[in-house]
Amino acid sequence: MFIKIPLDRWVESIISWLNIHFAFLFDFISSIISGLVGGFTLLFHAFPALIVIIFLTLLAYYFGRWRLALFAALGLLLILNLGYWEPTMDTLALVLTSALVSIVLGLPLGIWCARNHSIRSTLTPLLDFMQTMPAFVYLIPAVTFFGLGVVPGVIASVIFSIPPTIRLTNLGIQQVPADLIEAADAFGSTPYQKLFKVQFPLALPTILAGINQTIMLSLSMVVIASMIGAQGVGADVYRAVTQLKTGQGFEAGLAVVVLAILLDRLTQNVIGKKRKVNKSFALKKPLVITAIIAFCVVAFVVGIQKKSPSSTGDFVGEQVDYSIIGIDPGSGLMKAAETALQSYDLTSWKLIEGSSTAMTIALDKAYKEGKPIIVTGWTPHWMFSKYELKYLADPKNVFGGDEEIHTIVRLDLQADQPSAYQFLDNFEWKPADMEQVMVKIQEGQKPEEAASQWVEANPDKVNAWIKGIPKASGKKLKLAYVAWDSEISSSNVVKCVLESKLGYQVDMLQVEAGPMWAGIASGDADAMVAGWLPTTHKDYYEKFKGKFDDLGPNMIGTKLGLVVPKYMNLASIEDLIQK
Repeated sequence: MFIKIPLDRWVESIISWLNIHFAFLFDFISSIISGLVGGFTLLFHAFPALIVIIFLTLLAYYFGRWRLALFAALGLLLILNLGYWEPTMDTLALVLTSALVSIVLGLPLGIWCARNHSIRSTLTPLLDFMQTMPAFVYLIPAVTFFGLGVVPGVIASVIFSIPPTIRLTNLGIQQVPADLIEAADAFGSTPYQKLFKVQFPLALPTILAGINQTIMLSLSMVVIASMIGAQGVGADVYRAVTQLKTGQGFEAGLAVVVLAILLDRLTQNVIGKKRKVNKSFALKKPLVITAIIAFCVVAFVVGIQKKSPSSTGDFVGEQVDYSIIGIDPGSGLMKAAETALQSYDLTSWKLIEGSSTAMTIALDKAYKEGKPIIVTGWTPHWMFSKYELKYLADPKNVFGGDEEIHTIVRLDLQADQPSAYQFLDNFEWKPADMEQVMVKIQEGQKPEEAASQWVEANPDKVNAWIKGIPKASGKKLKLAYVAWDSEISSSNVVKCVLESKLGYQVDMLQVEAGPMWAGIASGDADAMVAGWLPTTHKDYYEKFKGKFDDLGPNMIGTKLGLVVPKYMNLASIEDLIQK
């Protein structure tokens, strides 16, 4: 058997080295991008919604005539009516910034590729890699280098969306007829004149098609970027998905659709207008370009001026920018954290939505640098084994007492799969047991291997779970789980026991919390060992009550709350109140 190449560790080492030695560069890039996004956002919000709608409608009429103008007016008014105007403008600012950065970088690279075969040969496989790598993967280094918020969202969007601009710029220039190039050479044109007087104008329709695709791909990233704290209408879509709110998800998705169609039609009509090459438009072109550059410069200046500088004050709120790093929107922990902000009158604080992965990446970065950070946390979790952390005291008991993790199965499982039902009813373990599996997974082991090792190392506990249960001999079972470190550990341990000790064939279904409960209630999944009660999954429990069988807790002694590193001089949530 071949030894596995430690590619994951190599990548992590490279990222760690870059993060240490090029922190100044990442800070500089972050300032530029956050300034642009902030500037665009402030400009879009500076005017009443109706004024912005009228302006965009006139723009649509100029480029696309009355049909596009009518769509723009009706679509934008619908967004305003549904209450998604502000997040849609935030999304537009994010998309414009991503597209602008992609164009500024992509056009020169595309021209370079067209003029240099070696550069083209080098960039082509890199562009293939960028376009085929799952977009979620870009979120991890983006958060590591740039923290949470709009900046890593823009970075991930640029990586994902820049290839069309580079490819089509290269393609457009290469497709310029050879006889025209020969004519330009015959008339003594310099390389600069040949490029900008002959090649670039003739390739412009193809180049603009690439820019159009870049804008569309940037917009497709808005939901994914919301997982790392990039606000906008994508966050509303993500929140609706995790909470199983179909109506709200449709409304937020409709806002994305309207924005996508409007941007697509505008850029396509710009291409059509360019192709006509009428004299009046040629005369207006320098003015249009100047207006666009001026708008971007004003947006950047406004964004930089409005950006609050990092404070080194004594109060912890100033040190962490009055931010608490949260996890998935809609989870019970996030709802409890929002309630805590209200109960303790922390009106100046904000809770940043994202994901459990983004939260732990932000915690890891802050901890290594010795910086203050406040996150939403729960026990058991591997971060308490890796870092020295503490819960902030909760005098008002907003987060409640200890949580329990329940085993939830579909109705009629006892009749259909008695062996599985009995084992799941017997299954229980302690937080210390779970943490052993979680730490191994976090250190790089596959979940299946870590679970198998724990099962082999704890025969007494495993035998107590399966005592007297007949084997199933190949029967199939579907086990649902949410991709939290704790649930990955417990679900894989249950899967290992069901397969190795009872003879089942287990399919694992990784879903969000809402779909996980819905799957059990509908019978699409047979069981889960991931029901956090009475707080975290309270809403789902009440929504589907009567459509599942609660087998009781498989673990007690879990906890929710606000967590900080021990080196921070904080003891209670009340310490976050500025006095």
